[in-house]
Amino acid sequence: MRNLQTAETGGPWTDGHNEEPTVALRLFAAARQAAGAGRATFPGRTVGDVLAAASETYGPEFTAVLATSKVWLNGEPAEASEAVADGDEVAVLPPVSGGV
Repeated sequence: MRNLQTAETGGPWTDGHNEEPTVALRLFAAARQAAGAGRATFPGRTVGDVLAAASETYGPEFTAVLATSKVWLNGEPAEASEAVADGDEVAVLPPVSGGV
C-alpha cells in the first residue's frame, strides 16, 4: 500500500519517497555570467530552495546578482515560497541597462 502524505501531514502528495523535485534553472545576462552557465538543474521543493542550491554552487557573485533579479516560475513571476515540481523551470532575470 502506498504511503500518501497531504499538506496536513507535512508535505505534498508522495508515494513514500522523500526525493526532491528536479527543476531546470535558466540564467540570463549577469546571472549567466556570474554562474558561468546558462542553464542547470537543481533539486528543491520551493523556488527558494532551488535558488539557495544555485547560490551555494555558484558563489557570492551569483548571490549578489540574484538579490536584484526578477525570478519567474514557468513563465510567471514567482515568490521564493512557491512550490516546484519535477520538470518546472525557474528563470533568473537580472535588470539590464541600455540606451542610446
